[in-house]
Amino acid sequence: MTTSYKKEVVNYRDVDEDELLKKLSEEELQRLEDELEELDPDNALLPAGMRQKDQTKKAPTGTFQRENLVAHLEKQAKEHPDKEDLVPFTGEKRGKVFIPKKVVDPIMENVTLEPELEEALANASDAEICDIAAILGMHTLMSNQQYYEALASSNIVNKQGLNSIIQCTQYKPVPDEQPNSTDVEETLLRMQRNDPDLLEVNLNNIKNIPVKTLKAYADALTENTAVERFSIVGTRSNDPVAFALAEMLKGNTTLKSLNIESNFITGTGILALIASLQSNTTLQELKIDNQSQPLGNKVEMEIASMLEKNTTLLKFGYHFTQQGPRLRGSNAMMNNNDLGEMMSGSE
Repeated sequence: MTTSYKKEVVNYRDVDEDELLKKLSEEELQRLEDELEELDPDNALLPAGMRQKDQTKKAPTGTFQRENLVAHLEKQAKEHPDKEDLVPFTGEKRGKVFIPKKVVDPIMENVTLEPELEEALANASDAEICDIAAILGMHTLMSNQQYYEALASSNIVNKQGLNSIIQCTQYKPVPDEQPNSTDVEETLLRMQRNDPDLLEVNLNNIKNIPVKTLKAYADALTENTAVERFSIVGTRSNDPVAFALAEMLKGNTTLKSLNIESNFITGTGILALIASLQSNTTLQELKIDNQSQPLGNKVEMEIASMLEKNTTLLKFGYHFTQQGPRLRGSNAMMNNNDLGEMMSGSE
């Protein structure tokens, strides 16, 4: 078979292809061209004319106009009548409405035991329940907390632990903290009127207080003789507010606690605030921790130096990052507390 194929190939080697093409007619040449043309109908990247063979020989009537084609298709769609429904919809409901069956939780089913067993389980301690669970292999009878409480007692037999997953402790969800209900404008007016019943002002976590309003609070505290505690935690206060509070501390003689934690006050504002304590002898508690940016080593050293010069501040809320200023600050607070106890004892 192979030998005959080779002989045929040898016979076609000397054939002149040009001479054969000259003998073909125009239709035969077109058919040959169609057969040799490589087309890919599945290639979406090629134009439509290159994905299939040209099936018409008509001359083009003009250039392609998309608007005319769309208008023709819309006109053809509108003129084509819609098929009428053989069975018109009447809105009639047939059959019954599907109601799914209630799935009964197998855990919630009541299990009846013998009276002796129910009485024994009702009076069983955590250690006895742990031993029963270990014997039966039912580790879901108890929680982690119950197991460790039973393990702490001396009556438990199973002290090797549980080899299976046991029931987790179900904790009660903690509700979110209610938003601050303080009326900012009304409280400011009460402070400006020096209301004697207003002893504490809490503006914590009120985000939309303007800086101008916070500075007005500081100005009102300067002459106020009733407010003893003022807190603006998480109010987005910045250095201008800190400078206003520093000026307030120089003239205020009633405020005992000031809390400005979790704000945007930099080291410059903090230093101005603590420096004003040299002119204030009534403030006993100051909290400045958790600002938006760290204060730095230099600012912490200056804070420690200022605290050592103060003799009236008893509580200072700030976590020093360096051991040196932390120790100096804690010693200053201890000395102030000891001095306060000595003065109260002498009185």
